[in-house]
Amino acid sequence: MALEERARALFSGRVEFLKSAPSLKFLPDPEQPEIAFSGRSNVGKSSLLNAVTGRKSIARASVTPGRTQELNWFEVGDPTLLRLVDMPGYGFAKAPPKVTEAWRKLVRDFLRGRVVLKRTLVLIDSRHGVKPVDVEMMAMLDEAAVGYRLVLTKSDKVRSDELAAVHAATEVEARKHIAAYPGVLVTSAEKHTGIAALRAAILDDAAI
Repeated sequence: MALEERARALFSGRVEFLKSAPSLKFLPDPEQPEIAFSGRSNVGKSSLLNAVTGRKSIARASVTPGRTQELNWFEVGDPTLLRLVDMPGYGFAKAPPKVTEAWRKLVRDFLRGRVVLKRTLVLIDSRHGVKPVDVEMMAMLDEAAVGYRLVLTKSDKVRSDELAAVHAATEVEARKHIAAYPGVLVTSAEKHTGIAALRAAILDDAAI
């Protein structure tokens, strides 16, 4: 509980947008530990980022899923203690092949070379469970040797029995991957379910 309270206090303080990076040459200097948020387009990533940081629009929820194809950094704390990285969504069906390949190169290069990246959060929609594109992302993280947690989003949108089944199936999938954290967090940005636990996990992973 002490960690949850410390996390709440930290995120209730300074949280500011730092910069966007469309390519590796624009990355900020690796000065603070980083926690990245990744997920399929329309998984609720922006809403979850807003809930974690206690802001209404720190991360813009786009009406066109998959529109943002840049890495976005947010600084937390005064002085800055950690950075959150909003990764571009994946699995967007209407994107042309060139855009998809540019996304893959940007993300792969970022994951392989970012020494301050402490954990990546892979968001999974509770309504759908783990999809093939999520498994592809997990395989990319496994290959890059980047530790990650699976986080169920939109848990308020499904019945409790359906949620329990998706939770169990997601834990089974996590155990198949070498870089996946064994526990699966369950969240709802709308109802604020699991947000305190997620904040605590972020602090724990960042080791601050």
